[in-house]
Order: sequence, then structure tokens, then C-alpha cells
Amino acid sequence: MHRFLLFAATLLSTLTLLSCEEGDVPATVTVTAHRGGAKLGNENTLSCIERGIASGAELVEIDVHLTKDGQVVVCHDPSIDRTTTGKGMIEDMTLEQVRSFKIKDAAGQETQECIPTLEEVLGLIDGRCMLLLEIKLNHKDQYPGISRKAIDAVNAAGMHDKTIFQSFNDIILEEVHALDPTLRVEKLIVCRLPFGLCFDGRFTRFSFDKYAYAAAINPCVKVTSKRFVKDAHKAGKEVRIWTVDKWSSLIPYVDGIITNDPVLFVQKRKQAQ
Repeated sequence: MHRFLLFAATLLSTLTLLSCEEGDVPATVTVTAHRGGAKLGNENTLSCIERGIASGAELVEIDVHLTKDGQVVVCHDPSIDRTTTGKGMIEDMTLEQVRSFKIKDAAGQETQECIPTLEEVLGLIDGRCMLLLEIKLNHKDQYPGISRKAIDAVNAAGMHDKTIFQSFNDIILEEVHALDPTLRVEKLIVCRLPFGLCFDGRFTRFSFDKYAYAAAINPCVKVTSKRFVKDAHKAGKEVRIWTVDKWSSLIPYVDGIITNDPVLFVQKRKQAQ
């Protein structure tokens, strides 16, 4: 049933979005380097994040998990299998174990980099751009204290006003907001279905009022419509679409895009000025 509903949502959005020739990116649309700018290097590594900053993107997006010994590390997956020379779930490994393996490049070859800590990434950014920090959580007991640890690291780095927290998981969003209501939080979703359901890894009832504390609702570009963007703006929410690696007819209507190729969209935005 879930597969059918997701298929229906995808079909509806495909019919709703009108095809559009590639165009310029309005000056009002912010560019976020997804996983540091994954087309520019090995995702979520310090070297890739540095290139993402250099691209001119206003924000760099990263993903964080918690090690067995309570250290916040930067990696998209809950395991190190895909991106490193090792294997194992991050939650079952100490920081030393995680960092004993090297990052693999796109060809599967070993590099000299290892998975960075959140503190290392914050030190690298050092206020040069905004940070969009996604906290991963598959179940409520997975990473005890991760929100507090991430907030503490952000504050220690002097990045409080330059960090946005986002998550698919409502537990994380509500926890971050409760710990510090002055932090900006944004809600990730895959799509909102026309009959009132939201898919963000599970199907739930969706309403903008439910996320009164969230400054933005960030949906997947493939299953998002202009109507959704309009509704979000009417509700006082910004919209940041992901993951945008080619021109979309939604771009002129949203507040921001999250892309693996920030260089491309920063250049397109310059062309529009």
C-alpha cells in the first residue's frame, strides 16, 4: 500500500510539473552544497566541504551520526560500508575505530582522508558560510544525546547564528527546538500527498501548523509541485528543495536548492544578475 501511495504521489507531481527549458537561477534562491558538494569530491569529507565553500554556495549541508563512545561524526549513512575501506555501523564503533579506516573515492580507491568529526567541520567552515546540519535518526533510542552534543559543538565553534538544523525525524526537530528555541530548524520530507498524508520515511498526517517551530519545509524535488510551494509560502514557510542536479521548473518559485553541483547553480545565478 505504501508503494502504491508513493507511486501515486510521484505520478501526480510529474503531471503537475510543466516541462521547462533550462533557465537562470534567481538571485533570491540560495544554493546549498549537498554533502559538502558531492560532485566536487568525496561526500562529507573536509576536502569536499572546502570545495563546496569555495563554490560560492551560501550553505554547506552535512549529515551526522553518533559513535558508540558519544562522538558526533559526519557521514551520510549509518554504516561506514559504502564510503570507507571498513565495515560496521557507526553506533557500534568508537571514534577511533571509525577513523581507523580511510575514505574511498568514486572509483573505490583508498584516499588519505577519514570520516571527520563535527568539530573538525565546524572548525573548517569557521563562519565562511552557513551550515545546514542534518541529524539522522532511525529510531528514538539510536543516538542518545546527539541533539545536545551537536548544539554544544555548534555553540563552542561560535556558529550558533550560522547553523540550521534539519531532519526527517520529528523527535530530533522537537528536541533541538526545546533545547534552544533560538536555533533555526527545518523539516525534511519526501512529499506531501494531496489527501493530507506526508511521506518522510513513513506516512503521517501533515499540516503546516504541526511544524509551527520550523522555518522551512524541505521536500524532494522529484515529488514536489508548485502548489505545495505556494501553500508553504502562504503558511509562512520557506521551501528548500533537494536534491537538484539539473534544471527544475520549481527553481524560480522556491527559496533555496540543495545540490551536489553547487558550482553549476552559482554560475547560473550569476548569469541572471
